[in-house]
Amino acid sequence: MSDMNVSPVSASTHSPVAPGRMLGTPLGARPTRVLFLGAGELGREVTIELMRLGAWVCAADSYAGAPAQQVAHEYRVLDMANADQLRALFDEVGPDIIVPEVEAIATGELAAAAARGIQVVPSAEIAAICMDRERLRVIAHEELGLPTTPYRFAGSLDELRAGALEVGYPCVVKPIMSSSGHGQSVVRSADAIDAAWTEAQEGRRASGEGDVSRVIVEALAPLDYELTVLTVSSSAGIVTCAPIGQRQESGDYRESWQPAATDAGVLETAQSIARRAVEGLVAKSAATGEHGWGVFGVELFVLTDGSVLFNEVSPRPHDTGMVTMISQRLSEFALHARAILGLPVTAGHVALAMPEGAVAASHAIVVAGDGEAEFSNVPGALAEPGTDLRIFAKPEVHGHRRMAVALAIGSSADDARAKAAHVADALDITVR
Repeated sequence: MSDMNVSPVSASTHSPVAPGRMLGTPLGARPTRVLFLGAGELGREVTIELMRLGAWVCAADSYAGAPAQQVAHEYRVLDMANADQLRALFDEVGPDIIVPEVEAIATGELAAAAARGIQVVPSAEIAAICMDRERLRVIAHEELGLPTTPYRFAGSLDELRAGALEVGYPCVVKPIMSSSGHGQSVVRSADAIDAAWTEAQEGRRASGEGDVSRVIVEALAPLDYELTVLTVSSSAGIVTCAPIGQRQESGDYRESWQPAATDAGVLETAQSIARRAVEGLVAKSAATGEHGWGVFGVELFVLTDGSVLFNEVSPRPHDTGMVTMISQRLSEFALHARAILGLPVTAGHVALAMPEGAVAASHAIVVAGDGEAEFSNVPGALAEPGTDLRIFAKPEVHGHRRMAVALAIGSSADDARAKAAHVADALDITVR
């Protein structure tokens, strides 16, 4: 993949965001230029979909050989949390659209880029809100009136102790700026609260907040199951996909299935909460002159009494949404590409594409070891009809790393999950 320089294009020459940008232009013309900040497996799939629609893509990450970098027109390697490096990248590449795919980004540069007329996905304002659990929870619960677990915020160990007493034990402690369960603890008694504060400070995965991270402490709800509702904001408005069920380990997704088995009341409530959450965020974008287009992964809790609570929202395609690569005619990645290019996404675009009564499943393939991962026995793993596999081709694994995902369609959620698990188990994976 080429790492040569691109002729700089001044951001000030960009016209306002418009659905009529050039796609698939002839040689010598200037197609829509998209810059990814973060080039993992989700970004890889969106990159492919954008390129199918004629966009030019550059994928940036903190290391070379990231999945999206392998397929993009060009790539860059830099520290995206470094404002100077990020600003220089924008000046060099001259993107029409910037797509943040990770949290460790100098968000002030995103806001500055948006102010110069560059489209940030879904918007610079939304990216900043969703990185900050405190801002997001205040907007969701106190401004939009969405139901959540009882919560308090704390900026010191003493405040955390007091907040935990108010919400009650057991409770969950999370740094306000992190992701994928990093720095998170379940606390069952006051004796463990000090350790939870230490874990939040040392285990968080984010930057830009200084030496001490504020935390959120929230009541541990009587959870029955979790749902993700993929919600798409586009030039045609806001629509929701069929809900996705999931299983996690230590805050990281391991399995998902679509559609999740929910009764009509839960389904209606879940989709309503997801739509209201995204509508609220898009309104924040509109206030700053941004569109707020793209796919949002709205995470919800369904409690044992059937009530549905808002948890968090990811302003990009969601890990659990990888199941849509086999369940829907347009995957979450294709929907994201269309939305950010200004193309309309309607209810018909998000429909399932499976036989009546069928369920699709995905199974994350997490590899342990130190070195390069080699996959073999792929023919045996994919021998059963209705199964598929995506190998991410990440350069190396050190410890544990998600390296692929298995996909399957079955007659029920249990059947689809079993088929996807069989694909994963049948693979021979060697780390050397």
